[in-house]
Amino acid sequence: MTDPTFEIVKGVNFDAAHFMPWEAQGQPYRRMHGHSFRLEIAVRGRRDPVKGWVEDLGAVDAALRTLASVLDHGVLNEVEGLDNPTLENICAWAAGRLRVQFPGLVRVTVSRPTLGESCTLQLDSTA
Repeated sequence: MTDPTFEIVKGVNFDAAHFMPWEAQGQPYRRMHGHSFRLEIAVRGRRDPVKGWVEDLGAVDAALRTLASVLDHGVLNEVEGLDNPTLENICAWAAGRLRVQFPGLVRVTVSRPTLGESCTLQLDSTA
């Protein structure tokens, strides 16, 4: 019997403001506005034979909290790499910062729960 593949999921919340710089003056998205966001990632892999887990969820939590601390209560447009802070670009930004630490990263989702909106970036797993 082969060792099964597992997928672990962890998320973090943050609040931030942004605007869409490509919108014409006077358009609603061009104005500064804010949202409550949720950033959630999935890491896929096989259990470590000694520890019995795919990844230490404490390490995943710490990495997500570090990212959230950069974004929380700030203006997303002012964060390097997020001058155009669409949900898609936030997903790609987060994946770029987490992929090295978590090579089994397979999914990054950024949502605005109060609006019922989300975007998911699917990644290839090396696991």
